[in-house]
Amino acid sequence: MNTSETKSFKGKALYKPTGKAGEYSEWACNFFTGCSNDCSYCFCKRGVFSHVWTKKPKLKKCFRDFDHALSIFEKEMMANICELRKSGVFFSFTTDPMIPGKTLELTLRAAELALKNDVPVQILTKCADWWDTEVWMETAKSVFIDYTDKIAIGFTLTGRDDLEPGASTNDERISTMALCNAYGFHTFASIEPIVELSSSEKVMEKALPYCHLFKVGLMSGGVKPVKDDLKKMVDKWNHILDKRGQKVYWKKSIVDYLGDDFTFWLDSCVNADYNIFESR
Repeated sequence: MNTSETKSFKGKALYKPTGKAGEYSEWACNFFTGCSNDCSYCFCKRGVFSHVWTKKPKLKKCFRDFDHALSIFEKEMMANICELRKSGVFFSFTTDPMIPGKTLELTLRAAELALKNDVPVQILTKCADWWDTEVWMETAKSVFIDYTDKIAIGFTLTGRDDLEPGASTNDERISTMALCNAYGFHTFASIEPIVELSSSEKVMEKALPYCHLFKVGLMSGGVKPVKDDLKKMVDKWNHILDKRGQKVYWKKSIVDYLGDDFTFWLDSCVNADYNIFESR
């Protein structure tokens, strides 16, 4: 595959995200549309997926079944294997990839296939109950234990359980993050959207002992915090993370909003292309 094709690759399972999604990863995989977390602020409900969005994740119509989806994933992965080995693959933007009995099984099967081909895996979820499932425990013990340096598991944390009625609570997510950290996985937190600064800071404080990287962003189209209050928060957390040797990526929404008032700390702040798999 030539360079121009790779830059704009959009397959049935794998693709190169752009815009805000591109701040998360160079490559992503979407097997499903729809999500039972039912978050009130979800961009998929309002965006290009609104016409196919449901509260129950559904396998994309281009896939016949899980086996077919996995075979397509493997074919697209191998066609882009050199790039994927450098950047890894992200699960997922159009569902929660870790919902037991719905999306979890296919996510783990694809992650296993990626890891066995030396492709790092990033997973972002609002679920916490998958840790005790049989399929997770079997995969973790038989496969993931050998690839902890190539697995990054992240949790979206807003501090607002009321806006995420179908998801695990924020405290439950942080508890599972602690388990992931203890197991040896890379961990990250998506502090996005910021609904209110106080709620976001509370979950950041709780996750601090277990989180290697924070990614923080404003709500798309939502009410923005007072600029001076946001600047104080940014400076405060730059200082905290600098002292602890942890990292933060302030997303473009925050950098653009603060403008000249934003300060990039060389030791704690990272850019969108930061490779969490090289952080040890």
